Amino acid sequence: MTFPVVGMVGGGQLARMTHEAGIPLGIKFKLLSDTPQDSAAQVVSDVVIGDYRDLDTLRAFARGCDVITFDHEHVPTEHLRALEADGIPVRPGPDALVHAQDKGVMRAKLDEIGAPSPRHRIVADPADAAAFAAEVGGFPVILKTVRGGYDGKGVWFVRTPEDAEAPFKAGVPVLAEEKVDFVRELAANVVRSPHGQAVAYPVVESIQVDGVCDTVIAPAPNLSEELAGEAQALALRIARELGVTGHLAVELFETADGRILVNELAMRPHNSGHWTQDGAVTSQFANHVRAVLDLPLG
Repeated sequence: MTFPVVGMVGGGQLARMTHEAGIPLGIKFKLLSDTPQDSAAQVVSDVVIGDYRDLDTLRAFARGCDVITFDHEHVPTEHLRALEADGIPVRPGPDALVHAQDKGVMRAKLDEIGAPSPRHRIVADPADAAAFAAEVGGFPVILKTVRGGYDGKGVWFVRTPEDAEAPFKAGVPVLAEEKVDFVRELAANVVRSPHGQAVAYPVVESIQVDGVCDTVIAPAPNLSEELAGEAQALALRIARELGVTGHLAVELFETADGRILVNELAMRPHNSGHWTQDGAVTSQFANHVRAVLDLPLG
């Protein structure tokens, strides 16, 4: 009897917990890790140390894998297309993953499908950022580099035109968003398989400290059934419209007038879903493994 091999790009905590969830399923893991000291590299038996940004390294790593997946969203999409051209399944695929890599692409797609979002646009320079602020009622506004930001990195809370200068120093496109007066942050976690089966977890409240998820309350307290259902349906629709395979976390703002707005997307197991290890019949990690292998979801 042969067992499927999942190639996991990235050796962090998410890879480690995904590996653990695959053991009862008889799934073998092969890991591409930056260093032997990475969290998952300490427990996975088949580890390749290398740079995920190097295509030759990725191709060599992918040999013998039945599918490639990730514990982060930073692998260049052109490399993933090359792997697909080599006949290697990549899940989520590059056409979906780009929406978690590039905030500008994400916002454009969410607008196209009618998903509720803060007002936003790409801005060219500090003067353009000030013009955007005037369009949405004045400062403060939020400026984000379209790529590379996570856990509060690459995000600026801009109160004055002078504050708007820092985001442009990196020389990468900048997305401006209106500041949302939200009452709390929510997260809707869903998992979708290649043939379209999908499951949704209860919507949770996510409490951030310095831009990093610190506490998750599951399910979100005092969230109406109507709004919870709306958030789950929105996350499932985004997964379907973007062609996501695997886990999708939709980070949301809940506003004082009872609306939800999409903040960001993550296409991998997510910190807001860690509670599912002990609080759900099938964890986000186990369902992610099931989904990328096109096994029935739990």
